Amino acid sequence: MAPYTLTYFPIKGRCGALKMILADNEQQLKEKLVTKEEWMKSDTKGSYLFGQLPKFEDGDLVLYQSNAILRHIGRKHGAYGKNDCEASLIDMMNDAVEDLRMKYIKLIYQEYETGKEAYCKDLPNHLKPFESILSKSKSGFLVGDQISFADYNLFDLLLNNKVLCSTFLDSFPTLKSYVDKIAARPKIKALLECENFKKLPINGNGKQ
Repeated sequence: MAPYTLTYFPIKGRCGALKMILADNEQQLKEKLVTKEEWMKSDTKGSYLFGQLPKFEDGDLVLYQSNAILRHIGRKHGAYGKNDCEASLIDMMNDAVEDLRMKYIKLIYQEYETGKEAYCKDLPNHLKPFESILSKSKSGFLVGDQISFADYNLFDLLLNNKVLCSTFLDSFPTLKSYVDKIAARPKIKALLECENFKKLPINGNGKQ
């Protein structure tokens, strides 16, 4: 089977979780990197649907929108629940992760100098629901008894926030053990320790 192809910037950005779910499922990924300089050329941006990246190719299927890509991979590799009810709950969890990611992105790209302290202070309020859900979970995952694409997405975002607000997990023991548990999965551990992955900036503007 031909490897999946990802066209994206040389950052973790919105593709950290995607790389994690693919690594955990031993899937090959061919990467095409687009530099900031290339992207600023008007004809480059215009050649991509919605004028944005990432672009993901699975054979003849071409997908844009990072969460659509995660859902596709989740569906293909058994990370989208065991039935429709679980799939709907996973969608709900992923939407909640996306809400928090948008707050993170707004801070990084618009309010880093003025809003970092307030963001870190407010972060626990947004983490309480996840702590509550995981504390009731018998499997240690967000939904059902196996890892889903929403778990990879939450894990990736928690790692980003750990860089930003280093002690934020101290008052969330369940979330802390959740991060440790996913980080210890052999293929995830290998990815996180891989030099090519480690050297990638988290965000496009160098702030983290």
